[in-house]
Amino acid sequence: MSKIKPSQGAPYARIMGVGGYRPTRVVPNEVILETIDSSDEWIRSRSGIATRHWACEDETVAAMSVEASGKAIADAGIRPEQIGAVIVSTVSHFKQTPAIATEIAHKVGAGKPAAFDISAGCAGFGYGLTLAKGMIVEGSAEYVLVIGVERLSDLTDKEDRATAFLFGDGAGAVVVGPSKVPAIGPTIWGSEGDKSETIKQTVAWDEFHAERPEKFPAITQEGQAVFRWAVFEMAKVAQQALDAAGIAPEDLDVFIPHQANMRIIDSMVKTLKLPENVTVARDVETTGNTSAASIPLAMERLLATGQAKSGDTALVIGFGAGLVYAATVVTLP
Repeated sequence: MSKIKPSQGAPYARIMGVGGYRPTRVVPNEVILETIDSSDEWIRSRSGIATRHWACEDETVAAMSVEASGKAIADAGIRPEQIGAVIVSTVSHFKQTPAIATEIAHKVGAGKPAAFDISAGCAGFGYGLTLAKGMIVEGSAEYVLVIGVERLSDLTDKEDRATAFLFGDGAGAVVVGPSKVPAIGPTIWGSEGDKSETIKQTVAWDEFHAERPEKFPAITQEGQAVFRWAVFEMAKVAQQALDAAGIAPEDLDVFIPHQANMRIIDSMVKTLKLPENVTVARDVETTGNTSAASIPLAMERLLATGQAKSGDTALVIGFGAGLVYAATVVTLP
């Protein structure tokens, strides 16, 4: 018989607070057109994006994360030192080690929490949320700070007509804590490694170090293949998340998909047959694709503008490079 003492965690977990940070520099499509042969009309029709935020020099991955985290901690009504773990999802922190989560944890005043980074692309927030839920239910942390942050402008090829207009920078954070009732549903997540070449970094860091190509590594993708996968396959995953939570589309209040592309969002809404009264996040129009930061940023804006309210039932789904995905139903803080 095992002599290990059983964990004493909470019965359930919930999102308690949310915060976001968007860089001060707003970049309209006209700026993008300075380096690619396209038009504002083409960009809007293909992506729905009119503007995006690009970080200035001092708006680092850590700095943006600290700003978003401070808001989330205040919104949750807890003290920073109560945080037992910090999870950061990002692909644009350029140091392999140490994890940026440790620096962020220190700067927000969290004391000595567990702190680590994860790399799950645009599904990263969903992965982090699931890990946080497990920690709280298992008992290894009472409160967990989950951050999605990107400076994708550093990884954007400004001359690539297919991707130059897509990406933006920003940070979104949530505090996950204990709950007496279910408030984060089962996560439907996974990967399709046979499609890993459809979204990728152009040059691996070791190749860049060895060959020193003229262009810094950037993100590239096979747009049509990604679009078809997102529209058809991710709608199925979203439906599985609804089924796992015991929620029907008509019971939803809010839909917060990864802000990849307006056409993808609209197609998913249609495929899922969501009622007109369901609020749909369309933050991509003014924020662009911020990868792991897009869902918490969109969540924060919906709550701040009153389009969504505390206690609403929301379906969130992220998907991206890998290809990876994660979907779950949550109660908004």
